[in-house]
Amino acid sequence: MGERVEAVGGPAAGVAATTAGHTAGHTAAHTAGHAIEPAGANAIEPAVEQAVGDEPARAPEHAPRHASAPLNLQADALHVRLGLRDVLRGVSLSIGAGWTALVGPNGAGKSTLLRTLAGLLRPAGGQVRLQGRPLHHLPAAERARHLAWLAQQGEVTGELTVRETVELGRIARLGLLGTPGPEDQHAVDHAMALTECAPWQGRRLHELSGGERQRVLLARVLATEAPLLLLDEPTTHLDAPHQVALARLFRRLAHDAAAPRAVLTVLHDLPIALQADRLLVLEGGALQADGPPTDANVQAALIRTFGGAIRIAPGTDGRPRVALALD
Repeated sequence: MGERVEAVGGPAAGVAATTAGHTAGHTAAHTAGHAIEPAGANAIEPAVEQAVGDEPARAPEHAPRHASAPLNLQADALHVRLGLRDVLRGVSLSIGAGWTALVGPNGAGKSTLLRTLAGLLRPAGGQVRLQGRPLHHLPAAERARHLAWLAQQGEVTGELTVRETVELGRIARLGLLGTPGPEDQHAVDHAMALTECAPWQGRRLHELSGGERQRVLLARVLATEAPLLLLDEPTTHLDAPHQVALARLFRRLAHDAAAPRAVLTVLHDLPIALQADRLLVLEGGALQADGPPTDANVQAALIRTFGGAIRIAPGTDGRPRVALALD
């Protein structure tokens, strides 16, 4: 089918895959049996913020496989240089269970930071550690079982069907030569149910809209069942109802009582980002703020970073709301 699967660090790495010429991540996690359910078709940006807490319908139950130890991804004084430019400058942070949104202006280094945390870029200085161990020292298959990465650009080509694409997510568990069993098919079914792409699983990728393809790529991530998701602009191409749906899903993944996930999302959609548990504000390759969106210092840093182009005020539910400063 013109398909090539390539894993960072080895054939079973599962952190990145190339399908029909496109490189994208394909590892991730499952919810506690909740399906994505879009908001109403007339949803607009304020409704995106308000509707995130609404309860969606349940997907078929599926027990995820996760390590019992709490997950921790640690970055210590990361320095990344691309060409002649310092893209990351001394970034230190720790990612554990919960939903963290990484925001900042264009060129701030957000995608570079995510790729470095995924082990796709080796820093010139500093180190990334997973469960206390240097990330690049871990066997590729072990990294694949823990880390999930979704690329920023979700364009795909070729003749793969939706289901075939989602099935690629099981490579992290099976390896390139493994034979899928009933558990793998169940994981694929569950991932498609969560992203609402099961009804058109037989369609070819080139027949889908941009938003539909994005949901398929996310399903491929979910099919891998890793406890840490690193998602670069996962709401790209999605309309407001499905942005709401993804925000609900991220929240449930992060707060699953049985197996809480670490969800780190790069977002340009500030109304969605402010619904996260934690906000990281990046500018000029350096971390400007780190804390809950309700923190006044984090909000001030966010406004400053975007040059005063936004305003933040508390909503009726106490969570912050953002608007453009047009006057």
